[in-house]
Amino acid sequence: MSLDIAVFGGGCFWCLEAVFAMLNGVKKVESGYAGGTTRNPDYQSVCSGDTGHAEVVGITFDPEAISYRQLLEIFFAIHDPTTLNRQGNDTGTQYRSIILYTSPEQEKLVRDYINELREEKVYSDAIVTEVEPLEKFYRAEDYHQDYFAKNTGAPYCRAVVSPKVKKAKSTFAVLMK
Repeated sequence: MSLDIAVFGGGCFWCLEAVFAMLNGVKKVESGYAGGTTRNPDYQSVCSGDTGHAEVVGITFDPEAISYRQLLEIFFAIHDPTTLNRQGNDTGTQYRSIILYTSPEQEKLVRDYINELREEKVYSDAIVTEVEPLEKFYRAEDYHQDYFAKNTGAPYCRAVVSPKVKKAKSTFAVLMK
C-alpha cells in the first residue's frame, strides 16, 4: 500500500482533524502548523500572527481507498473558503483557508477543483483559499492531537467542532469508518 499526504488549513485544526479522522482510507491525521516562515513554531507564536503559519492538518491517506479529490470535496464542504483570515469567531491569518500541495498532481487537482467551484458558482463570494507548495509541516503540541475525541464536552467542541462533524457525517456518510 502506497500512502499519500494532504495538508489543509481551514480555521481551527481541531475541526478539520475531527472530520478527517472519521474517513475510510485515512490512516493518520495530525494537527500542525505550515505556510509560514518561522522555524519550529509553537501554538503561542502561531496565535500571535507573527509566524505566517496557519493551523493545518496533515492527513496520511490511502489513495486507493479515498481519493485526494474526495478529500478536497470534504474540505470545501466543512469550512468557508470565502472568508479571509477567519472561520466563525476564530480570526487571524493562522485561521486562513489554505491548501499546501505535495506534488504537481495535487496542485493541478486543487486548481481544477477550485475552478469548478467558481464556474458552478457554488459560493456567492469569491474563494480566497491559498494554494501553495508545502515547504514544511510542523506537528502541533501533543495536547492538540485528537483534541475533539478527548474533549467532546468542552464548550468550543460542542459549539464549533460538533456541528462540523455532524454535517460531515450526514453529507459524506458513505466515506465514514
